[in-house]
Amino acid sequence: MLRSLGRLVTRPTAQLDLGLDVSPPRDASQLLARLRALGLNGIDRCRLTRNRAVMVSYRGRELRVHEGYLSAPPDILVAIATFVSGRTAAARRHARQRILAYPVARPPRTRRPDAPHPDDAPLMRRLTEWHRRFNERHFGGTLKPITVRVSRRMRARLGHYMSASPAGEASEIVMSRRHIRRHGWEEALHTLLHEMVHQWQDETGHPIDHGRVFRAKAREVGVAPSARRTVTPVRSRRDATIPANAPAAAQHLAIKAARDE
Repeated sequence: MLRSLGRLVTRPTAQLDLGLDVSPPRDASQLLARLRALGLNGIDRCRLTRNRAVMVSYRGRELRVHEGYLSAPPDILVAIATFVSGRTAAARRHARQRILAYPVARPPRTRRPDAPHPDDAPLMRRLTEWHRRFNERHFGGTLKPITVRVSRRMRARLGHYMSASPAGEASEIVMSRRHIRRHGWEEALHTLLHEMVHQWQDETGHPIDHGRVFRAKAREVGVAPSARRTVTPVRSRRDATIPANAPAAAQHLAIKAARDE
């Protein structure tokens, strides 16, 4: 069945309707059963989400699908099955394009509930400059220029990459001010480079996740190849100051776990 998925994705919807129950699935269990009939394998659980940025994702044996795909036509469901279980990278890329091309109604995106604090402007400029340096050093200058915003409200995460929205909002990287002050400049640069790997995923057509592609690229650029890493609080306020020639991100022994997004 998997061998034919790449061809099925390109067939007209009318052909895909033959032999299938055309009534849309009503919940996650029905969606999982439908996807299995279309070739999905290796997945035991399906969860419906309302995530504004990630439409379809999977980790381990769990699949997460935006609830808007419950009403998707059969060819889009085939694309979801191929995205997870396709045998070739080309088939999975083509399936991803089909999935993202399907219009899913999403709530309006309110990205900036906290405007940047004026006192953080120099720090934002410094981080944006380091984005430029890392882009040249690790990505051959291929990433798009981006503004790095500092958030005073972000506490549970170290940083976050958000892709451009359909409404026209540009992609951005947000860094936790608390993280920078508590863990120091080298750790902040490590987080920035981590988020740049997500930017690279987004701009090269890969899912924004912490899967195999992320791990390979993270190792290539020299950051921890995982969603979680341990960070060490600096021992004094003087240690947290930003030197003019701050080095690239460095690894530290862990005493506290934190999460990158």
